[in-house]
Amino acid sequence: MNFSLRLRLSFMMLLQYFIWGAWYVTLGTWLATSLRFSGQQIGLAAGTTAVGAIIAPFFVGLVADRLFKTQRVLSFLHIVGAALLFLASFQTSFLLLYLIVLVYCLCFMPTLALTNSLAFRHMQSPQEQFGSIRVLGSGGWILAGLLIGTLRLEATAIPMRLAAAASLLMGVYCLTLPDTPPLARATKLSLGSIFPREAVNLLRERSMLVFALASFLICIPLQFYYAFTNLFLNQAGVRNAAGKMTGGQISELLCMLLIPWFFRRLGVKYMLAAGMFAWVVRYLFFAYGNVDERMWMLWAGILLHGICYDFFFVTGQIYIDRKAAVSLRASAQGLITFITYGLGMFVGSWLSGAVVSHHALAVPQGGQTYDWKAIWIFSAYASVLVLILFLLSFSDHDTDKGTSLQSAEATSVQVQQ
Repeated sequence: MNFSLRLRLSFMMLLQYFIWGAWYVTLGTWLATSLRFSGQQIGLAAGTTAVGAIIAPFFVGLVADRLFKTQRVLSFLHIVGAALLFLASFQTSFLLLYLIVLVYCLCFMPTLALTNSLAFRHMQSPQEQFGSIRVLGSGGWILAGLLIGTLRLEATAIPMRLAAAASLLMGVYCLTLPDTPPLARATKLSLGSIFPREAVNLLRERSMLVFALASFLICIPLQFYYAFTNLFLNQAGVRNAAGKMTGGQISELLCMLLIPWFFRRLGVKYMLAAGMFAWVVRYLFFAYGNVDERMWMLWAGILLHGICYDFFFVTGQIYIDRKAAVSLRASAQGLITFITYGLGMFVGSWLSGAVVSHHALAVPQGGQTYDWKAIWIFSAYASVLVLILFLLSFSDHDTDKGTSLQSAEATSVQVQQ
């Protein structure tokens, strides 16, 4: 891959994740502070990405793989998405806002897979080249958080308009990307072509079934973090909360480098368990932290994101890569993504909203805050329950340590958001 192509693909990743980081992180703060929406409404709005994740595999399989060039599909989706984000930023009715953001997520979520597939198509050695390009996606997310936090825009609609502008730029930029025609025009779309029976049959193995169920269940309390952390930090009095939250992405990049070292010592089961345990500790830190003498707890809760994400989700990707045959790995990864970021996050968005609404507190000025300690303790209990069930039921005695270590070293460079 020449330098020019590497630069073009890297900028694509930077824009892709700048868009997502610009509007999603502070969505709850804007909805609660400026529009006075309830916790249940905020949870539902945050869950629109989960609906998009459920639909995305079918859209990609039907449109991008069979009908149109990938760069043109990306361009169309991002330009339409720009209009939807801009329109959503002016809404004050929950129903209208929810419907617009939902349609937007149906456009945006497929672009996550499409940018990856476009990049892979133009690499000679994806295993070696993808990591250094995908890392710019994390850079885009961090840049968005630092910009919005520094300018104190979290409680306004401006982040959504900023994301709209970036989406429009991305839509135009995609037309300059390398030509990427569809590869599956001659094949028919079916549920089996998206999730092949052989990939689904992997769940008949006890260890894979337990892993899939644990992944689904842990994504339910996980949504408390994604939907409500920025609102919590702002109501707790943390300055530049969005900027501080980018520490989670920085720690994620650092932990990625440590995965092979920990894999040698812990193996699959205890790497996954460590990731789930980190969620428990994070939520306890949030429950008992404050902006005074316990500010270190809030910082620790943010910085634990690297362990929370990498030790569970990236290790899970490694585990699937080892368990599935080479021809089924992409389908197996897609199935787990459907279960976690789709179904798990969708249930989590509903539950987190209901719990937050249950702990709503009125304030004299007519606004609303929440009993965050009770909310985070509930999240910690939910996480520890999943952890206990996983430890009692998961076993993987057929682990090939050599193969696992090679998978860990290969996957650790493929940085995920």
